[in-house]
Amino acid sequence: MTSEFDKSRLPSRHVSVGPERAPHRSYYYAMGLTEEEIARPFVGIASAGNDSAPCNTTLNAQADIARGGVIAGGGMPRRFNTITVTGGIAMGHQGMKSSLVSREVIADSVELSVRGHCYDALVTFAGCDKSLPGMMMAMLRLNVPSIFVYGGSILPGTFHDKDVTVVDVFEAVGQYAAGGCPLSELIALEKVACPGHGACGGQFTANTMACVAEAIGLSLPNSNMMPAPYRGRDEIAHAAGKQVMELLRLNLRPRDICTREAFENAARVVAATGGSTNGALHLPAMASECGIDFDLFDVAEIFKSTPYIADLKPGGRYVAKDMHEAGGVYMLMKTLLAGGFLHGDCMTVTGKTLAENIDEVTWNPDQKVIYDVKTPLSPTGGVVGLRGSLAPDGAIVKVAGMHRLQFTGPARVFDCEEDCFAAVEARQVPEGAVIVIRYEGPKGGPGMREMLSTTAALYGQGMGEKVALITDGRFSGGTRGFCIGHVGPEAADGGPIALVENDDMIAIDAEAGTIDLLVNETVLAERRARWQPRRNDYQAGALWRYAKNVGPAYLGAVTHPGAKAETHVYADI
Repeated sequence: MTSEFDKSRLPSRHVSVGPERAPHRSYYYAMGLTEEEIARPFVGIASAGNDSAPCNTTLNAQADIARGGVIAGGGMPRRFNTITVTGGIAMGHQGMKSSLVSREVIADSVELSVRGHCYDALVTFAGCDKSLPGMMMAMLRLNVPSIFVYGGSILPGTFHDKDVTVVDVFEAVGQYAAGGCPLSELIALEKVACPGHGACGGQFTANTMACVAEAIGLSLPNSNMMPAPYRGRDEIAHAAGKQVMELLRLNLRPRDICTREAFENAARVVAATGGSTNGALHLPAMASECGIDFDLFDVAEIFKSTPYIADLKPGGRYVAKDMHEAGGVYMLMKTLLAGGFLHGDCMTVTGKTLAENIDEVTWNPDQKVIYDVKTPLSPTGGVVGLRGSLAPDGAIVKVAGMHRLQFTGPARVFDCEEDCFAAVEARQVPEGAVIVIRYEGPKGGPGMREMLSTTAALYGQGMGEKVALITDGRFSGGTRGFCIGHVGPEAADGGPIALVENDDMIAIDAEAGTIDLLVNETVLAERRARWQPRRNDYQAGALWRYAKNVGPAYLGAVTHPGAKAETHVYADI
């Protein structure tokens, strides 16, 4: 039996075509496939579905619906699963060291499953912070025709007649510690903040990367802001399964879509939405999978000239559900393109260009979430790159919703997050201080932890804009305030952040894009001569292996050389 697809150039020929593949086909017969079904292209459907957190609980059901779309398009779906480490649950303890590492494990596991079983195309489903870039990295690495599907966000909770998210709970912990929130209120809030399935509702990392997936062309238009509980997500899943077969017919691959210009579009959308600073970590990592040079400084340069136009939490008022109802990512891109901020000729998974997709969208002047570029919330982006004597390899800060862009103060130094959190909880950090949390970078942590528990506690105490916080680790997309992450070189590599001492003066200017340690170079040279590398507590297992292989944050904290070192691409085997 034959299908309309010629398998002679597809990877699945290695497991399904010719007399020598009879043993391989026997396994497919064992799973109930017919001769005609085995002759179809094999489409991997990768799901990060699990019971770890509400971000992931609907993914397997959506992935199963995508099977029908693949079959309708003439393919044979093969579903498999991968892990997630959910930031909200991993937050504030040693478990967060596993979070960024999971991005690499997700990408590696999808790659290995596709390579091992010779799948011809890929549809991926993810719902939590690191699983989104992890899936897209795998798609770019393998370079078979692929579509990314976000599982959707959670609906906002309601507390005292206001919309709330999990960040409100984190901040209430700080209020409780400061005596400003009774325990009964904290318990009542935690029970209603997350009312069902889906990823965190604000413009935190998951929703930021979901916006990236549409802006960069790897997701169907206006598919990712629809909340997880909405029935329309079933239609999106089916459409993705069907459309990936069209991409296979066209031989339209992820690296055809994710050009340098497409990455610039994605960075624009991160800045325009006041998105997570983690976007500046994941975009360079994804670019590495394509062999494209696109580091933190490239991202920051785009941020510099991008208007902030989406009024989204944590800096603004609205959540993903509201953005979906306002018209979604394409409504935002409609005004960005009109303002000359996007490359409209970039290809997308629709088989049309970004401009062609946007042309089908009608601007809605009555919605309240997305501002026109002519009347932005602020003229430059919600995220800013920094560089200076404290961070020669750069740093990143989210300025969306902030009231001050300059900060100078004495350092208060901590060598891990736990020590800092304890000091914050005990109200031992004075106003005007620049908190430094170091040895939390990709290598030094290891794992580059997020610091939401600490930053939220500061906000809960009313200290959110009265102190600044600097780290070689990361911040959650839910973080707000003067919080600077990704400082490089990291402390574990002997970067300047390793040399800071209590009461050193640090000057930050998010308008000028600078971050400087105001200490005489002679003094720093003496400290550098005395500095000794620190040994972390992870001398075996996955975190040890990660620390040995991970690169610097400004290049995406990747663990392999990327497409530039390739001698072959999987899709062409």
